[in-house]
Amino acid sequence: MEYVIGAAVGAVIMLVLVLVIEAARAGGVGAAFQGLTIAGKAKQDPAFAEKLKAVLAGADIKPLTPPPPPKPSGAALRMLALLQAEARLVDFLLEDVQGYSDAQIGQAVREVHKKAQAALKQHAVIEPVLSGKEDETVTVPKGFDPSAIRVVGNVTGEPPFTGQIQHPGWRVKELKLAVLSAGADEFVLQPAEVQIP
Repeated sequence: MEYVIGAAVGAVIMLVLVLVIEAARAGGVGAAFQGLTIAGKAKQDPAFAEKLKAVLAGADIKPLTPPPPPKPSGAALRMLALLQAEARLVDFLLEDVQGYSDAQIGQAVREVHKKAQAALKQHAVIEPVLSGKEDETVTVPKGFDPSAIRVVGNVTGEPPFTGQIQHPGWRVKELKLAVLSAGADEFVLQPAEVQIP
């Protein structure tokens, strides 16, 4: 009798261990139950079973990893590279200006501003999103594009909304950028320079 009870307890422990291991392999108890649900549906629905078989045949079963972040737009990087090349904008923004006087910073800003503005006007056609000026009253219509107009403040209900322009926004109408040469690394904003004596 003790042998039968010991075998039954051992079988129950073994079953629990197998269930724990399978649940861990599936990614948790919920995922294990989801797998069982999918298997049951495949057994009852031949069309679903064929689709599942096709998916599993083409699947390379690996642990799930998040996809890599998307690469930034090449056009935006080329524009930043132009602002660096023509106005040294990146150099200026990455410079530690704490040790400089306000007059020195002001002089540097004047030069960077002049050159960056010229580069923008040469390589981009930029227009305001809204035609009004700051503090003018404007009505934001129903169906507005939230990527072009951000409504802030006490926003309640549905559009149209009436409020004051805080900033008219900017939209690039046209970019006039040279095509990047084949094989060039678009992430290089300015190549390093080495002077050979």
